[in-house]
Amino acid sequence: PGGGRRYSARDIARLHVVARLSHEEGINLAGIKRIIELESAVVQLRRRLNELADELELAEQRRLAAEAAVHASYRRDLVPFRPADQQSMLVHRPRKPGPHG
Repeated sequence: PGGGRRYSARDIARLHVVARLSHEEGINLAGIKRIIELESAVVQLRRRLNELADELELAEQRRLAAEAAVHASYRRDLVPFRPADQQSMLVHRPRKPGPHG
């Protein structure tokens, strides 16, 4: 009714910003347009930064899980041998095959 335009809360907030920048800061409309574009770009870049941070966190979790799986596969029956002195020698004596091999 009445043919008047309805403005959203976002539209009204943007008009307040335009009025403030124009009247209080003395910025022309071209400058205000550029400021609004740059602010929008900053919002988009922050959103993308958060997405990339989430992807990086997920990749780090996967890397840690893969590293843990590799470490879990290590045989635990191997121990380092440290000779008592430099002249010591370790003689390898293979085990005799048991009944299964």
